Amino acid sequence: MATVKVDARLAANLRGVTAAVEGEVFKAIYAAADIIAAEAALSITRGSVSGKNHVPSAPGQPPNADTRQLDTNIIVRPDRPRLAAQIITQAPYSAHLEYGTARMAARPFMRPALLDHSQTALALIQRSVARATRK
Repeated sequence: MATVKVDARLAANLRGVTAAVEGEVFKAIYAAADIIAAEAALSITRGSVSGKNHVPSAPGQPPNADTRQLDTNIIVRPDRPRLAAQIITQAPYSAHLEYGTARMAARPFMRPALLDHSQTALALIQRSVARATRK
């Protein structure tokens, strides 16, 4: 049996590279989550009318803003230990709109935003890894 050992200086440099890559990737993940959250909020407000002339959205379309509780309560929460970010909507009825109920068809807004921007998110992460490894 043979053992390959890295000297202490190289091990320290590798830890530094790993930390740099991790930091850059985390920034990219957070930026991507921000883009997705913004798109979800925009899809709710795009073309909607609040108040007296409010018209509900059609099934399968993003909900039309009325009270603005849904679109103004989409937040991005960093999850640094897991190298992730969560996009959360704090409106109590958001799951009913996203997935529908027995009495109402779904009016998704989060999943379409994620699907529409998944390639953008991937590109941001790939560029961050390339940037970090060049440093």
